Amino acid sequence: MWDYSEKVLDLFYNPINQGAIADPQEPDVAVVYGEVGSIACGDALRLHLRIQESTEVIQDASFQTFGCTSAIASSSALTEIIKQKTLDEALKITNHDIADYLGGLPEAKMHCSVMGQEALEAAIYKYRGIEIEQHEDDDGTLICSCYGISEPRIRRVIIENDLTTVEQVTNYVKAGGGCGSCQAGIEDLLIEVQQERTALSARVTSEVAAQAADKPLTPMQKINLIQQVIAEDVRPILLADGGDIELYDVDGDVVRVLLTGACGGCESSSETLKNSIEASLQTKVSSTLVVVPA
Repeated sequence: MWDYSEKVLDLFYNPINQGAIADPQEPDVAVVYGEVGSIACGDALRLHLRIQESTEVIQDASFQTFGCTSAIASSSALTEIIKQKTLDEALKITNHDIADYLGGLPEAKMHCSVMGQEALEAAIYKYRGIEIEQHEDDDGTLICSCYGISEPRIRRVIIENDLTTVEQVTNYVKAGGGCGSCQAGIEDLLIEVQQERTALSARVTSEVAAQAADKPLTPMQKINLIQQVIAEDVRPILLADGGDIELYDVDGDVVRVLLTGACGGCESSSETLKNSIEASLQTKVSSTLVVVPA
C-alpha cells in the first residue's frame, strides 16, 4: 500500500476537471491538447487547455488520464494550478510544484508528476506551432526501449531534479524499470552530468578567484567564497575519511575552522589544515589567507 496524502486520495476519488474541452469556435479562443505516455506503458495523459489568444491566458483546463492513483491526482492537481496563468507562467511550473500541491508523492510515483509537466509543455508547444514530435527531448539516442525514453529526456530530468541514482531516474521517468538492459546507460548519464556539474563549479570558482585578484573582495564576498570552497572541495575529502569541517570565523585573512569526527583528534590535523584546507583557500580565494584551528 502506497503512503498517499489525503489530497492525493481526495483527487483520486473525486477528480476535478476530468474530461475533454469542446472547442466553442469563438473568436479569440483556442482549444488545444497535449498528450504524453501510452496505455501500453501503463500511464497516458491528455491535457486539454482553453486559451484566450489575445492574452495567452489559460481560461480552463481538463484532463483524460489512464493510470494509477498518483497519475489521476497529479493530472487533476495540474489543471487547478494552471488556470488563469499565462502560457509563459505555466511553462515555469515543475513536477515538484505538482507534487507539493498534492502534499507530496511517494518517490516511486514521481513519474506521474513529470508526466503532467510534460503534457503541459506538449499542449503549449502545439498551440505555438511546435509539434510534440519536434520537441528536443524526442531527439537523440534512445536509452530505454521498453518505455521509449531518449537520452536528452533522461539528462533533463536528472538535471532538473538533482537525481543521483538509477533508481531515482526510474521513479521519475520509468527508464530502467523494464528489462533493465538500459541501466548501465543511465548510470553513464548520471556520471556525465555529475562531471559536468563539477567542471562548471570549478570554472565558476576560478572565475570568481580571478576577479578577486583584480578587485579586492568585500568581507561578505570573501566569506561566501570560503564557504563555497570548503563545501565543494574540502568537505567531500574529509567526509571520505570519516571527518568533517565547520567554518568558525573569518577575521581579515585569518580563517578559523573546526575539524570534527575522525579529523578532530587526528595527529595529522595540523598538516591537513596547511596542506589541504589552506592550500585550497589560497588557490581559489586569496593567497594571503591563513587557516588556524578554532
